[in-house]
Amino acid sequence: MDWKTFAMIFGTVFLAELGDKTQLATMLFAARGTMSPMGVFVAAACALTVASAIGVLAGVWVSRFVDTRYLTLLAGAGFVVIGAWTLWSALKPTT
Repeated sequence: MDWKTFAMIFGTVFLAELGDKTQLATMLFAARGTMSPMGVFVAAACALTVASAIGVLAGVWVSRFVDTRYLTLLAGAGFVVIGAWTLWSALKPTT
């Protein structure tokens, strides 16, 4: 295992998830108190593991048909569009 690549992936995903709506939802479930904190952690960890597995499998499958440079461009463009839409939504006058 290449630990440098591992650390880069871990750091990138960790930073992307901080303050994410998934983390906020998990925090709310834990605060509700209807399930033990360990139960909330296990359920959230399982969900994130399955979601990550789907992402990995989809990435491997799509990369068989599409050059990874194009995938990177598409992902970057998608983030730009989402960011622009978010800014536009926040800045448009309310009626």
